[in-house]
Parts: sequence; C-alpha cells; structure tokens
Amino acid sequence: MNRSRWLQITLIVVGIAQVFFGAAFTFAPAQFSALLGLPAAPQWAYWLFSMFGARAFAFAFGMFLAARDPLKHSRWIVAMIGVQAIDWLGTLYYLANGGVTLSQVSSAPFLPVIFIGLLIAFYPRSSGQAAQAVVQK
Repeated sequence: MNRSRWLQITLIVVGIAQVFFGAAFTFAPAQFSALLGLPAAPQWAYWLFSMFGARAFAFAFGMFLAARDPLKHSRWIVAMIGVQAIDWLGTLYYLANGGVTLSQVSSAPFLPVIFIGLLIAFYPRSSGQAAQAVVQK
C-alpha cells in the first residue's frame, strides 16, 4: 500500500474517533464521564462538553473531506495535528498535577502521539505524490 492510501486510512480512523467523541460529549456527557470514572460534573460543564462535541463533529467532517483529497485539504490535516498535540499536552498536564488518573484518561496519553506520527509520516509532500495518488485511483 502506498503512502497516500495509508494517509486516507489514518484520516478516516481519526475522523471516526472524532465522531465517537463528538457523540459522547454532545449526547451523553454525564454517562461518558461516569464511564471514565469521573465524578459528576456541574451542569455548566456539560454545556462546555456539548460545545466540544460540536467541534469534534466539525473535525470529523474535515478528516473525511481530507481523506477524499489529502493534498487539496491538507490544512485540515495540519489543524488536526495541532489539535492532537494540544490534547496530548493537556492530558499530560492534568495527569502530572493529579487532576485525572491514568485509568480515567484511557487512550489519551498515547493515541494523540500515534495520530500525530501517522499524519506527519504520510502527509502529502508534493504535487507529484498527489499525481501518483490520482493515477492509482
């Protein structure tokens, strides 16, 4: 499989993860928090979760769009690399200060690093790579 196909697969997987978190935080924030072993939050926190959920859905759209034409939509990829980096740093910060435990953050300490690594490794590098992807379609 070529780099372009691996990038498309990565973008779809990241998009699916965004849909999952968008749905969890928008439609079941209290239940999702409880599933992670977090104490009940005040109602205003669930309002913030719903706002995050909307953004997760938007990023899912961007990842699915980029999967169709990574070179044309490469800015979505760059934006997701930034989001994943901030997610990872935030997770490390709250782990370090005791705000959350490792069991509560589940995949957050490693999944962003994997996504960043794959998105950078398979990032479309040139128009030649894009032409190769078109020919192989």
